Amino acid sequence: METVLRPHARNLVAWAKDKPAVVVLSADLTGSCEVDDFQATYPDRFFSMGMAEQNMIGFAAGLAREGFEPFVHTFAVFLTRRVYDQVAMQVAYPCLRVRLIGFLPGITTPGGVTHQAIDDVALMRVLPNMTVLECGDATDVETVLDVAHSVPGPVYIRMLRGEVPRLFPKTEPFRLGQARILGRGEDVAVLSSGICTEEALRATAALRRRGVSVAHLHVSTLKPFRDPTLLEAIAGVRYGVVTMENHSVIGGLGSAVAELMAEAGVGRRLIRLGLQDTFAHGASRAYLMKEYGLDAMALVRAVETLVGTSLGVTEADLAAVEPALPTGTAQAEAL
Repeated sequence: METVLRPHARNLVAWAKDKPAVVVLSADLTGSCEVDDFQATYPDRFFSMGMAEQNMIGFAAGLAREGFEPFVHTFAVFLTRRVYDQVAMQVAYPCLRVRLIGFLPGITTPGGVTHQAIDDVALMRVLPNMTVLECGDATDVETVLDVAHSVPGPVYIRMLRGEVPRLFPKTEPFRLGQARILGRGEDVAVLSSGICTEEALRATAALRRRGVSVAHLHVSTLKPFRDPTLLEAIAGVRYGVVTMENHSVIGGLGSAVAELMAEAGVGRRLIRLGLQDTFAHGASRAYLMKEYGLDAMALVRAVETLVGTSLGVTEADLAAVEPALPTGTAQAEAL
């Protein structure tokens, strides 16, 4: 599997070339948020705001009112918890075209609770006018800017950095409100988002070898949540649904699916994989995903629960279909 080094850094510079209204703001995390190339290429369109995120949001709102399209870069946890009132009142309420680019979503950092944005999707989903997107691979990262650019109001993006695997073809870009259909099936539906899709791909391959018919969709638009293919996949399986997200099970993908099923009157069992109403430790991504039940084996166990039998899938089986993971010099998990 191909991995792409700093896809956002390169893509942002090229994408913004013919868009003079696009400006970039950073809160003392320029290199960590991969906008150092943009700063070097377009110094007149880059603003370093220091460790003053609340002020940065107000500044971005002012730029948007003057016709600019500000892309605000910092860690997701600072972009949601720390500046929530400013985002709500100065950006979401007046429905301004401010793009909030949040890095280190969920447990993609060993930084512990101060740096792990495990509730950012929930916080952004409840804000009126806000669109919420999440990248799951390099193709998502390279094409999400076009999606954000097309939205007339504010957008929050869960962004990936460092070495990012490419799971989806370059010719199949991120589409607003459209899940990627990765498999069709009649037994179980798996809806995954973000980095969990890579783990889900390992598990679904092993499950199909055991004879389980699995529908699998990668969900990249978390709000609005009206894609009809989601409900079609859910209604079309006999045993139930599993959601898998790098986030608390409260307020994120699992909650959105539960709301969708309840409103449509779909009577299927739902298992939500994610952080079970708990903060996480600081550790490597691989350790945290296993510890908190976000890895491929956790999905296998959830499917076994739905179908009511052990499928005999082992760690060796999953390793046999394991996609290549980032192993190079980029410190994808570092602060």
